[in-house]
Amino acid sequence: MRNYIKLSLALLVFISLMSFSNSSISEVKSNSNITIVDTLTWKTLGDIKYVRKKHATYGEVEFPQVNMKLKMMQKKTVFMSGFIVPIDNKNYALSKNVFAACFFCGKSGPETIAGIKFKGGAFPKLKTDTYVTLKGTFRYNETDVEDWIYHIENAEIISQSK
Repeated sequence: MRNYIKLSLALLVFISLMSFSNSSISEVKSNSNITIVDTLTWKTLGDIKYVRKKHATYGEVEFPQVNMKLKMMQKKTVFMSGFIVPIDNKNYALSKNVFAACFFCGKSGPETIAGIKFKGGAFPKLKTDTYVTLKGTFRYNETDVEDWIYHIENAEIISQSK
């Protein structure tokens, strides 16, 4: 009788563990179909230095100098996630932070935002602070002080929060 109880208890534990195991495996499988790992991170973009140089219009300006890892990614396809920030009625930017803490509000640097140009000149309707993952071509800028330091061109939205 004692062995019967032990066997029943062991079987119950085994069935319980298997049921948890199966559901978690299916969740991983279903999530792996939509989970995309960013190939370009905000930490990498934040690894930047600035050099003070003369500028014809603005006097002395701090020009960005991107790191070698980013230089090697120039014109390469990247995946990147962040928050949508509308710039005007024809332009968006991707931000590391939500609008209330973005670069424009003075709480972050220009390395925490990237200009977006959507594939085919599209302009999808996106709400401020929508969290998206984009696929696009990375480009950096170290010379034009009136342009973004980072760009995602030919961008496509891979996923977005609601």
